[in-house]
Amino acid sequence: MLGKNLFFVPHVPGLSENIRVLVGARVGALKSALGAFILPPETTMLTAIAVRAAAPKSKNYKLSDAGGLHLYVTTTGHKSWRYKYRFAGQEKQLVFGKYPEIGLSEARERRDEARKHLQQGKDPSLVAKQIKLVRSTASDLTFESFARAWFARAKVQWKAAHADRVLASLEHDVFPAIGKFDMPAINEQIVLATLQKIEKRGAIDTASRMRQRISAIFTFAKAMGACSSDPAASLGIVLQRVPKSARRPALVTIAELQELMRCIEHAGASPITKAASRFLALTAQRPGMIRKLRWQHIKGVDWQDADCSIAEAVWHVPAAEMKQEFDMRQDEAFDHIVPLAPQAVDVLRAIRPLTGTSPYAFPSARSFNDPSSENAIGYLYNREGYQKKHCPHGWRSSFSTIMNERFATQIKTDEAKAFNQLVIDLMLAHIPSGVSKTERIYNRAAYMDRRREIAMEWADLLLAGLPAARTLLDGPHRRYKD
Repeated sequence: MLGKNLFFVPHVPGLSENIRVLVGARVGALKSALGAFILPPETTMLTAIAVRAAAPKSKNYKLSDAGGLHLYVTTTGHKSWRYKYRFAGQEKQLVFGKYPEIGLSEARERRDEARKHLQQGKDPSLVAKQIKLVRSTASDLTFESFARAWFARAKVQWKAAHADRVLASLEHDVFPAIGKFDMPAINEQIVLATLQKIEKRGAIDTASRMRQRISAIFTFAKAMGACSSDPAASLGIVLQRVPKSARRPALVTIAELQELMRCIEHAGASPITKAASRFLALTAQRPGMIRKLRWQHIKGVDWQDADCSIAEAVWHVPAAEMKQEFDMRQDEAFDHIVPLAPQAVDVLRAIRPLTGTSPYAFPSARSFNDPSSENAIGYLYNREGYQKKHCPHGWRSSFSTIMNERFATQIKTDEAKAFNQLVIDLMLAHIPSGVSKTERIYNRAAYMDRRREIAMEWADLLLAGLPAARTLLDGPHRRYKD
């Protein structure tokens, strides 16, 4: 600009000399004569030299850059970067910070970021306030900081063992790579490189799970205003495809299972581990539930009177220890009731003199205050030659397959077959799809008489010709005491 109503016309090749001398004409006349050849005044760009040389005057003033950015200079010489924009029909202004702490290039980057927010329908001033609030409540804006904050909120919905695995995986595979990066600085390429490093060691499934966790952390940080996107969201199509998990090996004939039990119960192993294996086989519950079975959860058994009735003996598993949704684990209405056959009670009676002072029926060999190792039974099976043939979790498949096939040949009507299949699913704590939570509460104790009949029939089949539970105590063992 050369004056209030004057406009500068740059040299343009091919433009006649007569037009170029119209420098002193009014802006309106020049626009009419020159059209697209005129450089609009709002595109005038500041230079670093001009910013540095800007001196205080008798009044506050501003030096305009492009796109609404300007340098505001006060009478005292204080300089600050400001961005003028319109949002929802109102003119607004956002202060980026003072010069020289923020240079011209950084000020332009902040202006461009603010314009992106405008294009997304967001008010840049509100976004800035969100980031300021996040900075005031967080020690930093690094990925690790937000990951730990996300974990602290998420872990209350998980079981302790799963929470430990999640945190350990982040500490091992992610924090060393991107933990110290600020959230906005992490893009898709950085996340992909981190995940592909995991893939290179053959951990395809781990890489897939880590992508999901990183995505959850970015979603959490995005909600807090620390970043504007989730760079992990679309990387699933780039990562290697997770191979289908192999089915857990399981024997599915009574003869094979009886041979397995004879082999295991004659092995040189802890009697507590062998007793846990037999109890697992009889109840067909998840191995994790067996190792954490507490004496206080066995109901309907008088431990002082060996001749008392055990017709109502049950294992009452708290909802918190079940594999189910978080809100269900917090509600005792979703406890799992396991009717115990006499043979299952015999196992507990046999080991009670050994472990009765422990809170757990099958405690750890190292400490009676801890449950047994999660791998104890599995290692025993592998050691005795059953690796890839039968695993602890396989008892559930064995029970379901054998009993469903048995009823299929015994029962004639489809309705009766479907009923027994439902009962078997309830015994295994399977949740049929489409069943409401109200129905699940009812099912907790539904058909208990039929459940008990099936449990007793299974026990009779499985233990036919096998010795009593007390023989499991033969061999070296330790008595757990207070």
